Amino acid sequence: MKKLFTAVAAVFALVAVLAPAPDAAAHSEKHKVVIHVDDNDEARMTTALNNAANVTTYYQSKGEDVAVEIVAYGPGLMMLRADKSPVKKRVESFEGSFPNVTFAACGNTMKKMSKKEGKEPPLVKNAKMVTSGVVQIMMRQEQGWAYVRP
Repeated sequence: MKKLFTAVAAVFALVAVLAPAPDAAAHSEKHKVVIHVDDNDEARMTTALNNAANVTTYYQSKGEDVAVEIVAYGPGLMMLRADKSPVKKRVESFEGSFPNVTFAACGNTMKKMSKKEGKEPPLVKNAKMVTSGVVQIMMRQEQGWAYVRP
């Protein structure tokens, strides 16, 4: 019994020595945030873009990586429309300035807009289509992403 206790104690001691400190493990992980846009409001779209830029600048200044995804659905999808976005130039500029920022367009909203307009609306070149904006946000949160709604 004494040998078993000694062996178990040795294993615990080894694990304690080899395990990284909680802060070290947290800092080695990539930061991730999903930003939600569901209003056709230029000020809100601009705030979302400012949030993405500010988060990126902050973590880059600390030498840390961050992934940012802006998810647009419902009326907020206007943000990612190549023909109607009030922030199109800025969204497209993120491709070069902030390559860590991605844009997700809701497929459900696109279907409704396509049906109403008789054709699929064009998206800005750096937007990707996802099946559902709401589901995309949920999946990101389930994957440990922080959530922001400006």
